[in-house]
Amino acid sequence: MEEIRNKVAESGLITIDLEKYYPVTAPMPFDLKNFLFMEMLLKEKDFREALDRHDWNQYENKDVCVYCSTDAIVPMWAYMLVASKLSGIAKSIISGTPEEAFKQIFIENIRGVNAAAFEGKRVVVKGCGDKPIPEYAYAAISILLLPVVKSLMYGEPCSTVPVFKRK
Repeated sequence: MEEIRNKVAESGLITIDLEKYYPVTAPMPFDLKNFLFMEMLLKEKDFREALDRHDWNQYENKDVCVYCSTDAIVPMWAYMLVASKLSGIAKSIISGTPEEAFKQIFIENIRGVNAAAFEGKRVVVKGCGDKPIPEYAYAAISILLLPVVKSLMYGEPCSTVPVFKRK
């Protein structure tokens, strides 16, 4: 009787689960509209005073996204001023909407992967999980790994879709 072998385990495939790089918390929003006159107009003196009264400690060690959710014309120095208030308090300061900031943090987490650890390896990027993984995350891991891997696949070790194979 022939021994049952786990061919998937013997294949030498390495699986990467992008959920591991999913941002742990959503970025904290800082919406400039709340500091504008009628949520539309920036009056410099009032803006500066409102920022001085604002409780900045709530952003301590948080990823903060700075944006304006209205169609107001906000001068560039206003973003610089907010960044100066957050500097030294926030973990990171990102210019953009909460969705844009989430994307930036996710991609930065993926870029933190040590690509050299996958040099010459056969890698599968996991396709299913508990969290929705956006397409940009798959593109980011591909860009990172393509220069070093022997092959790159998508899916599960038992059922993969080939993406790249070094010749």
